[in-house]
Amino acid sequence: MNYFAHALPFLDRPYFMAGTGVPDWLTVVDRRVRVRIKHAEPFLHDPDQHTAAVAGGMLQHLRDDARFHNTRAFLETCLELTAQVRDALGAEAGFRPGFLGHLLLEVLLDAALAAEQPAALEQYYQVLEAVDAAVVQRAVNHICPVPTDRLAPMIRQFCRHRILWDYLEDGKLMVRLNQVLRRVQFEPLPAGFGDMLPAARRLVAARRSELLEGIPA
Repeated sequence: MNYFAHALPFLDRPYFMAGTGVPDWLTVVDRRVRVRIKHAEPFLHDPDQHTAAVAGGMLQHLRDDARFHNTRAFLETCLELTAQVRDALGAEAGFRPGFLGHLLLEVLLDAALAAEQPAALEQYYQVLEAVDAAVVQRAVNHICPVPTDRLAPMIRQFCRHRILWDYLEDGKLMVRLNQVLRRVQFEPLPAGFGDMLPAARRLVAARRSELLEGIPA
């Protein structure tokens, strides 16, 4: 699952909602900070309401991912997307098909949800912009054994660029995919790769309900 899928059920709980994004934000900006269930659980009833809310959101993310990644729909759709990526990239694809199959499933699920509920995506950004990023970072530093000073700037940048809207357009999605590939030191995608995206979108949208089965709605 990606940012919007994690956050969508919690738009009325700002700091909890922000907490659902913390594991993914840290993966981007500070991989030293490991978010684990054992770290978050003791803070669910912290006297500081923001720390408790952020801990709850982090825990929700981890539990949702564990459920999501073990569903039949996820495994089947990921395999199908991986095969489509391999066909699009050819014999010299290396490890990219498996990585991209998983990545595409998650970002295209966010795209499907955003296409169905654009007002909710706008609300998501409005709620996140109203959250104090420094408070979220302070809560995370209280919860996790390794502190970071990179989370708050990441949250502000994430709000400013509004990248989830880009998932709705193939050309902009290609730019975002290549940014991720550069970060993990993979070769960029060829221009023709975008030709497979419409079919991939249809596949993920058709299985949306199965993919989110058991996830809070």
